[in-house]
Amino acid sequence: MKDMELGIPNLVAFAETMEALAAEDKDIIAVTSDSRGSGKLKPFGERFPQQIVEVGIAEQNLVGMAAGLASTGKKVFAVSPSCFLTARSLEQIKNDVCYSDNPVNLVGISAGVSYGALGSTHHSIHDLAVLRAINNINIMVPADNFETQKAITTAAQLNEPTFIRFGKRPMYHLHSSATKFELGKGIKLKDGSDLAFVATGETVYHAYKAAEALEKDGTHCTVLSMHSIKPFDEALLLETANKCQAMITVEEHSIYGGLGELCASTLMQHGKALPLKIVGIPDEYTVTGPQVDIFNHYGISPEGLYQTAKSLLLSELST
Repeated sequence: MKDMELGIPNLVAFAETMEALAAEDKDIIAVTSDSRGSGKLKPFGERFPQQIVEVGIAEQNLVGMAAGLASTGKKVFAVSPSCFLTARSLEQIKNDVCYSDNPVNLVGISAGVSYGALGSTHHSIHDLAVLRAINNINIMVPADNFETQKAITTAAQLNEPTFIRFGKRPMYHLHSSATKFELGKGIKLKDGSDLAFVATGETVYHAYKAAEALEKDGTHCTVLSMHSIKPFDEALLLETANKCQAMITVEEHSIYGGLGELCASTLMQHGKALPLKIVGIPDEYTVTGPQVDIFNHYGISPEGLYQTAKSLLLSELST
């Protein structure tokens, strides 16, 4: 891969994709909870005033109204901060969307620790865990602008309950336009047989940079972008585990119930044992500060992942 270029925030890519879709399909509807600004949908609302609904700070109403619109054939994207969308509105997501099989696309914005200094009330490090436990919902976590555009386009075509998770920062381009994107299939960014990084969302770039640094030391890494959490690409994970000595999972989420435990469960149920480290937010009062400082504190940065890989491989060699 050539040196990566910095793109736009995934939320901007999401909004631009929404505009392109709405221009071709009047059934595309955005529903927001006082979040058209933070969701980058102000231009969408100005261009398509008949295709946006504002419910105010009322996330439970947001999901209920989105389900009602979807039941009439509209292609609905319900946009709200992920911390509130998946906690305050969980009952509506479970019953009105998933149990009732209403094809709402739930868009969780400013996810993970994107809100930084606003602290734990605004961190969304639970969303993947709670939604994975609910039947009848797809879960996607795009890693760059390409994955974002493909995820939104895919969601608009699926006609199924879907959750898409976005952070706030500008994202580096990880893929070419020729890359194949498919729900339920991960994407291999780098191939190596020493160690595997399995990452999702904004952490994929950090894993890739850590792999580049390790390669300079002679350690060759596989890097997987697992944009699809549900359905999950078990085949790619097992194929990777069969050829690598160790594995590190990386996520901007609690270490409980997210990508890491999904990988660990998959490997165990298929009888595959290898050294595994889950990197994410531990079970403690999360430190407060800018997202980059939180990443550094918990070893989610490229430097932190580099050190974790070194320690894991050293431990493997000593056993």
